[in-house]
Amino acid sequence: MSTSLARAQGPAGGPGAPLLNIGQVLAKLKPEFPDLSPSKLRFLEEQRLVFPSRTDSGYRKFSPRDLDRLRLILTMQRDHYLPLKVIRSYLAELDAGRNPAWPGANAPATPSMLGAERRYTREELLREASAPAALLDDAVATSLLPAGDVFTDDALAVLKALAELRRVGIEPRHLRGFRAAAEREAALLESAVLPLLRRRDGTGRMRGAELAAELAGQLDVVRASLLRASIDRLG
Repeated sequence: MSTSLARAQGPAGGPGAPLLNIGQVLAKLKPEFPDLSPSKLRFLEEQRLVFPSRTDSGYRKFSPRDLDRLRLILTMQRDHYLPLKVIRSYLAELDAGRNPAWPGANAPATPSMLGAERRYTREELLREASAPAALLDDAVATSLLPAGDVFTDDALAVLKALAELRRVGIEPRHLRGFRAAAEREAALLESAVLPLLRRRDGTGRMRGAELAAELAGQLDVVRASLLRASIDRLG
């Protein structure tokens, strides 16, 4: 591990350092970490592993030091399978100005959340989710899961959730409206960022993708609040 990479510490960059938005960060890191996404960057921030600054409008801005820190975190996960707790402790030592021992040699080998995403065959998906084949067929028929012979970790999470919901009598057919609602939300976001998407330069399209991801997060907040309010009325 190089000294410059290992010393990627602290929440801020130097004064006057150029700041990057999410799209620019992805452009710089995805060649090395192809599975990196805006949601993964937000997750790392939520876990207090990286500390981007915010504009007055609330958009994230990453310093060169943040970029080095992200590269270090992703490398520790991809190449050494280090869990977030170990990475957080190591970074905390660096932030405190100490010179901690590299944790890779003694850390348990656990799957990397941010490493290459696993792909599942139909049989593997059913086994991992402990779900019957009929449930997967119903999920595909109601467009809750895509049809195909290979599935992602996201599909596994959805199938597990559907298996839990089935235990209380909630079937995929009861959730048909979720697909329609998701498509309406996607259309709403697309119309909001359309001026950026229509720009022919790559920066405009990246900015549109970043804005869409940010707005999707705001929709999640509204949706969760409405659902909690409805559940509270049940009591």
